[in-house]
Formats: sequence, C-alpha cells, structure tokens
Amino acid sequence: MSELTTLARPYAEAVFKLALEKGALQKWSQMLEFLAVAMSDKELAWMAQNPNVPKEDFLRVLLEVGKGYLDKEGENFVRLLVHNGRIGLLPQIRDLFESYRAEHEGYVDVEVVTAFPLSDEDKETLISALEKNLGKKVHLQALQDRGLIGGVIIRAGDKVIDGSIKGRLERMAKRLYS
Repeated sequence: MSELTTLARPYAEAVFKLALEKGALQKWSQMLEFLAVAMSDKELAWMAQNPNVPKEDFLRVLLEVGKGYLDKEGENFVRLLVHNGRIGLLPQIRDLFESYRAEHEGYVDVEVVTAFPLSDEDKETLISALEKNLGKKVHLQALQDRGLIGGVIIRAGDKVIDGSIKGRLERMAKRLYS
C-alpha cells in the first residue's frame, strides 16, 4: 500500500500546487473524487488494466464519462495518468491531495466509529477536545459499528485511537496467547 502512495505522491503534489496557484482547490477535490469513483467501476477498471485495450480507446471512454465533470486541466491530467500507466493510482492521489488541502486549510478530517449513535452534544464535546489536542479545526464524520460492542475508535490522519471494547478484548487475547 505504501508503494502505491509513494508512486502517487508526485502526481498529488503537482495537482495540489496547480490547484493552489489557480485558486481551485474545491474544483480539483471534486474532479479527483469523480475520477476515483469512476475508476472504481468494474468495467472502467477492467479496461484500464487490460493490455488488449489500447490506451487511446480507454482514454476516449474515460474522457467521455468525465464530460461535465472535468475541466481542460482535469482532462490533461487524465491523459498524463493514462499515458504513464498510473490511472490506477487515482484513489491514492485523491487521498494525498485531500490531506495536503486539509493541512493547507488548517483542518483535519476525523472519523469516529462508535457502537451507538453519538448525540449532537457528544459530537460537540468530542470536536472541542480533538481541536484542543490536535491544534486544528476538526471535520468530524461519525460512523456506527455495532460490532465494536462499546467504546470508540478515532482516526485522525495517521493517528488511530482504539478505545473500543472489541479492540481491548483483541489486545487482551493477544497478550494471553503470546
């Protein structure tokens, strides 16, 4: 996985610099999200990986799908990725771009997974504590997973705090069997 991120980094950095220069961070976020979602389509992914499908045919199909979603620079970026055989890196490019954008804009995306839904008051308390701890504005996404039994898992960038009962039980079992 880290190899893919390493390959994606120069593309993400270049796109981020371009978007920053043009004042188009939001537009590029939308284009990269569209492209990543498009490439998750089974048929497009198959075309991208199939050596029997000429690059130009695949490029034509992808640009046709992208009409209305991609501007001229976005289309040129797609051409570059297809030409270099890197179109499969779009999810990693999107993720890196979004992390650069978050760093630039001074916020962090935080995912909180709980066994039960969080109340609005709980979310506000958690956001306040995380902003104080991380020193950045927090964009919180709350998810529910009953398999956790109880507790919470917090993911902020590359930091993960697993305070779930399921996680505690797994760590305890690991220690017992070690």
